[in-house]
Amino acid sequence: MTTTDMRDARSEDAVGTDEGLLRQIASALACLSRQRTVPNPVYPAKVQNAYNRLVLHCLRRGEEPPGSVPQMVRWACERPLIEWPLELPPENFPGTALLVDPETRLPHQLCLEWEVSAADPAAELFENERIWEALAVCRAAKAPQAYTAFRALLTSRPVLTGAELALLGGDPDCGMLLHDVIKRCYEPVPASYLRRGTYRQCARCRCLMVPLLHGGHRCELDRCRRDGTSDEGTPLRADKGGLFQLSRPLRMFITSPGLAETDLQAALKKKFGITAEMWPNYDAYDLRVPLSERRHWAVDVKDRVNPVLLARSLTPFRNEPPYDRAFLVVPRYRFRDNEAYGRQFRRNLPEDLADRVTLLDDQAFLRLVADEISTPRDKAGDPRTEGGRRA
Repeated sequence: MTTTDMRDARSEDAVGTDEGLLRQIASALACLSRQRTVPNPVYPAKVQNAYNRLVLHCLRRGEEPPGSVPQMVRWACERPLIEWPLELPPENFPGTALLVDPETRLPHQLCLEWEVSAADPAAELFENERIWEALAVCRAAKAPQAYTAFRALLTSRPVLTGAELALLGGDPDCGMLLHDVIKRCYEPVPASYLRRGTYRQCARCRCLMVPLLHGGHRCELDRCRRDGTSDEGTPLRADKGGLFQLSRPLRMFITSPGLAETDLQAALKKKFGITAEMWPNYDAYDLRVPLSERRHWAVDVKDRVNPVLLARSLTPFRNEPPYDRAFLVVPRYRFRDNEAYGRQFRRNLPEDLADRVTLLDDQAFLRLVADEISTPRDKAGDPRTEGGRRA
């Protein structure tokens, strides 16, 4: 995931349509999930406005509206999106997906993706501010390696003790340059993650697992839940300095796709001995894959539920460092969950990008790499250039 991924395109007809209402509801649900205290008034304006608009929408359609904001949240926990009184293209209703997890009461990634599509969402503003600040500091210091280390930190260490966070200030890779930014990326872990004096850390992604009402724990990331990651996790205790985790927008849109990025990097190394460069030239794209001294492929990795929103948000790859072909790679499980993922993506992709980027799942991309490196090339190289050298 690159920083351009954070600038989701705004639908021209979103305001006043059912899609606009869905975005507003998603933003309200995400806002409620981030509250740590009871504000005055009880519901922020964006929450109350979303509820009022949903009620008016239901009344106009002759539908029974939710009786309160908590009832709206219950709808999000119990009603699949396809059962909401909203008129949207069928491809915007991913099966029986809910907006909110009924057991953890946290918004699913689907909900957060719709929030990021809303105008000026808090999640996008927070995420952009932190990442852009790190980019600015690293560019000013002419230290691209520090930015790469920063991104690796957010991917591999979503949870830190207070002592670990403090010690990063002396880390020569990125902490000495970016310690102030790093500290603002992490926030104290709320007590809701604690059970019997212990936190649980997901064995796969290392995010904290959420205690369930009836026992056990659940990771909040889609891939971990789908893969059946153990509901127990690894025990973790806070030190005297407390326990800190990345903010949820960063966990969802930096850590989660970052794991898919590093998985792909590791697979390229293991299968083909290829060392891909991560986040080159201050995150121009995610991986630069060298196929020979003269041929390189650019890869952006996305782990998104909704291919429609993904297609709308896509922007051209930056052309430095140069590359021969550009690929958008999505984990295979997204295609298994939605067999129409590729078709829905292509139908919503801007015309000017249709011949400049190729969508593949991660396994298909690895097969293509295998085919490419086994095919002899003449001295002129691969004539099928696209993306960076034509962008």
